[in-house]
Amino acid sequence: MNILLLEDDLTLSEVIVEHLEYYEYDVTPVYDGIEAEELLFEKRFDLLLLDVNVPNLSGFELLKNLRESGNKTPTIFITSMNSSTDVLEGFELGANDYLKKPFEMIELKARIDNIKRQFQIDNEAIVQIREGVSYDLSKHILHLHNERIPLSKKEGEFLAYFLHNRGKVISSDELMVNVWSYDTAPGSSTLRTYIKRLRKYLGEDAISTIRGVGYLFN
Repeated sequence: MNILLLEDDLTLSEVIVEHLEYYEYDVTPVYDGIEAEELLFEKRFDLLLLDVNVPNLSGFELLKNLRESGNKTPTIFITSMNSSTDVLEGFELGANDYLKKPFEMIELKARIDNIKRQFQIDNEAIVQIREGVSYDLSKHILHLHNERIPLSKKEGEFLAYFLHNRGKVISSDELMVNVWSYDTAPGSSTLRTYIKRLRKYLGEDAISTIRGVGYLFN
């Protein structure tokens, strides 16, 4: 599980990184909002841990920018701002959880585990698609009845994103923002090629095209 940690308190950042790495999470620490935003244009993460009061660009502003660009990466705010108004603002901006300082590391681990279950983020997770069809998120293998179909890394990322957003219409822009890094996003023809490949494996009715809007994983 790849985690971006935005925390400008160096001591706390080191403690969090050490604790989460013990559980074999891959944690990338950054110390100001601009640095975090630039990194998020270059690399995909499974989870964001954001302090609010950080230099250059606050955690609130960062998440607002991300959500407006279509980035739906699960996010937990970790902050000393603990008024009801602050909590409400965090959730209205698109946060998935809110952890008030000071906190115990075991509580942080519990909240991360909850996000993992909610978004099916697990190195060993096998997601059931329908009867006889499932997908191994860690090995990028599609189990299609009695057949095992290895997917390419990008095919697997596409399928995982659809599974995390099952039943929701997803625009082309949102797919490209969340599956490719900012500077390598392809054209619409490449996107259609990956959609076509997934339909070949899962059936034409697995992914509906909503004209002028985007795609729907059925």
